[in-house]
Amino acid sequence: MGYIVITVFLLTIGLFLWVFPLDSNILTFGYANIDGLFTLAPFVFLFLIPAITMRMFAEEKKSGTIELLLTQPLTDMQIILAKFLAGVVLVVFSLVPTLIYYYSVYRLGLPPGNIDQGAMWGSYIGLLLLGAVFVSIGLFSSSITDNQIISFIIAVAMSGFVYMGFEFIWSLDLFGNFDLLIRSLGISSHYASISRGVVDTRDLIYFLSVIAFFILLTKFSLASRKWE
Repeated sequence: MGYIVITVFLLTIGLFLWVFPLDSNILTFGYANIDGLFTLAPFVFLFLIPAITMRMFAEEKKSGTIELLLTQPLTDMQIILAKFLAGVVLVVFSLVPTLIYYYSVYRLGLPPGNIDQGAMWGSYIGLLLLGAVFVSIGLFSSSITDNQIISFIIAVAMSGFVYMGFEFIWSLDLFGNFDLLIRSLGISSHYASISRGVVDTRDLIYFLSVIAFFILLTKFSLASRKWE
């Protein structure tokens, strides 16, 4: 599954950046940047990361191996963090090959190297944190059901809402003075902020808080199984 996800991610991003004659096409756009990668990747991750995480607990529940796992000399948090870090490592492995795109644009620039380094590395940090949030959401979704398809659907819906839902609610201008607060609850504004090359501690705290929140929900979900 890991190899498939990485291949699909790189193939999809590569086609949109270099082949399809769209606004995201680097050669057509004519500017030395890879903004298209950071615009498209969240939407690709939105489906691929739930595909990775949907089996993490759901399959173990269905096969019955969850009982064996939970009786090992490991705490629930150790099990959860191990699965979470496995998902994050897979996200890292999918992002590392995209550095080839950066190097290509770096060399194609006129003069060579004419690329906004700060914004690019900030975008990579934001994309990694975004992927980690999606992994934590997918992990929680997998822990509340023994059906992989249901886990996938829940993870996509929750990740999509956290990423775009609050931005949509903010755009409706329904809450007056609280509109900016509503917007700040979503990932999109924080991801856009980091992508400008300014790594604000408030954005980092936001991402880490969301990750911690869903990891704790996963822990409660596993703990509730012991109470049944």
